[in-house]
Amino acid sequence: MDKRELIQKINRLKKEKNAIVLAHTYQNLEIDEVADFSGDSLYLSRQAASTDADIIVFAGVYFMAETAKILSPDKTVLLPNLSAGCAMADKINTEQLRAFKNQYPDIPVVCYVNSTAAVKAESDICCTSANAVNVVKSLKAKEVLFVPDQHLGAYVESQLEGVNVITYPGYCPVHHAITVEDIENKKALYPQAKVMVHPECPAEVAKKADFVGSTTAIIKAVKQCEAKEFIIVTEKGVVERLERDCPEKKFVLINEKAICDTMKLLRLEDILFSLENNTYAIDVDKETAAKALKSIDRMIAINA
Repeated sequence: MDKRELIQKINRLKKEKNAIVLAHTYQNLEIDEVADFSGDSLYLSRQAASTDADIIVFAGVYFMAETAKILSPDKTVLLPNLSAGCAMADKINTEQLRAFKNQYPDIPVVCYVNSTAAVKAESDICCTSANAVNVVKSLKAKEVLFVPDQHLGAYVESQLEGVNVITYPGYCPVHHAITVEDIENKKALYPQAKVMVHPECPAEVAKKADFVGSTTAIIKAVKQCEAKEFIIVTEKGVVERLERDCPEKKFVLINEKAICDTMKLLRLEDILFSLENNTYAIDVDKETAAKALKSIDRMIAINA
């Protein structure tokens, strides 16, 4: 079956089943061709919740589909490939979080959305890479626990005076592996390029940036910037979308290993199979979902 036929079949099934497709920015570019929404994970879940769709097909990873289910409990949420997990989310579970909290009692827990529903449920408030600084600031606490990303937590601390951010030792392997040497090597080749860094990168990498922000913030900043060359210090999917949207500009991926393998598992064939067979339905038990929703709602309430 060729690509055109695949797209036609997917779009027909979407109409028949009142379904929508969500595509995370790190997905293979072809998924955007059938997506109703594309972008960061929480944005996608919130957009899906605002629709009257009966079925959500989440082209992303497991924790994202869980979040979509939490925000849309009456909708069917499908994850086309159950092997699409997140190494960062897997670095902490409920027991590990409770042990971490026991080490530092009576300190509020800020949980990055790149985590399981169970971890969200055990936290006080969620955050995204875009609003993490504002979320921590809103707590007006001298100390906070931050899970699971040590680098995002360190970045938040660097942006706030008088706040001790105690981070859990988790990280995204893709961003964790990026080094200052990578930036220096690319700057030697492209000395005029602006360096655009995701805050999941180590602190020493972020310090070399012209701009630090979420994937959506990076894309927006690039489109608004008059510069013509950019070194993109995050996952390859961001480069692919910028090349598509801004063909007049030059984009350089920080290194060839900046690829999230689990994000790249999905193909158009998987989306079609998922819609045809209702695979694989994601569920979150009611108690966990209710607690996780409180953490998400607290974040939303501060308009961060």
